[in-house]
Amino acid sequence: MILDTLKNKEQYAQLHPRFKQVFDFIEQHDIAAMECGRHDIDGDDIFLSVQELELKPTAEARLELHRKYIDIQLLLRGEEELFGWSDKKDCTQSEAPFDEQKDIEFFTDTPQCFYSLKVGQFTILYPEDGHAPMLGKGKVKKCIFKIKL
Repeated sequence: MILDTLKNKEQYAQLHPRFKQVFDFIEQHDIAAMECGRHDIDGDDIFLSVQELELKPTAEARLELHRKYIDIQLLLRGEEELFGWSDKKDCTQSEAPFDEQKDIEFFTDTPQCFYSLKVGQFTILYPEDGHAPMLGKGKVKKCIFKIKL
């Protein structure tokens, strides 16, 4: 898991061959003005999902894991979004088998820690990062870039 501000994005462009394309897209587009839904950047290799949603209390945190994609999540509007985090090895209480089509499995384990994401910040979540997004108070607009491994 990585948490940083967009002003430092260049430090992360080298971590994966597709990260530079994502950070270039962020710089060249007004993502906050984009409509909710899926937006393809490079087909299924890189796409983003823009969402507006009501945050939930941390007591309702559900950890999730992916196998095929890395997430880069940005808060576009709202005060903050909280995330729960746990190492993959500590995600043991699965709600249901892994969903291959949606590339997701949910867990009811309590997150090891919580951190907040504010506008102008991003978090990178790898397949070994169990994460519980969409926590906090209020309504937010966010985007999730999905980067195929």
